[in-house]
Amino acid sequence: MESQLRLQGWTRERRVIVLRRKLAETPQPKPTQGRQPVLPGLSLEQVGGEWYEHAVLVTSWEEPEIMAVAQAYRDRADAENMFDELKNQWGWTGFSTQDLKRSQLMARSVALVVNWWSIFTRIGTGDKHGEAITTRPMLMHGVARRTSHGGQKYLSLSSLHAKAKKVAQLLAGISGWLSGLKQNAEQLGKNAAWPGMLRTIFRFFYGVNDGRHPQQARV
Repeated sequence: MESQLRLQGWTRERRVIVLRRKLAETPQPKPTQGRQPVLPGLSLEQVGGEWYEHAVLVTSWEEPEIMAVAQAYRDRADAENMFDELKNQWGWTGFSTQDLKRSQLMARSVALVVNWWSIFTRIGTGDKHGEAITTRPMLMHGVARRTSHGGQKYLSLSSLHAKAKKVAQLLAGISGWLSGLKQNAEQLGKNAAWPGMLRTIFRFFYGVNDGRHPQQARV
């Protein structure tokens, strides 16, 4: 059902939609870490022996079909989390100026760094997006030393993170994948190297996943 509501402090009335749906089965408890609700503000309630989910949506969208609005919010789900990460973990709100061009330049620079960092971590994490609040301490809190031997340069990393073993496995996977890419890329033309690399990095986005570790995936 829906109605119009104007709370104190609002400049006008807004559309409020209340959704209630019976669940086909009893919900199972899940860990809160990494869990995303299907709808914003979703709550569960047991009535007798049946379970129901409830959600209240406040919107200005004039779509007449309530179920269309509900589906749109359900599809959007946790899309706002990326903006929250950009603001609170990457400093997207750490600059402000009346000069629009400088603000745009800073915003685009931050977005570029975020994109490249996400691509780098996805080489090892695969289909799981790692937020900066966890991946930066894991992969950047360490000591690196470069050595040379037999005409080859080596980079040795000593992790200071509590999950050093996991970090080592992740970095080893990325290193192995990059080494394999370097060897294979020499045999590929300019028009094949980049598409091949991007297909491997983004393989989980379009359903190509052979289950192999990144260093075993061929470009």
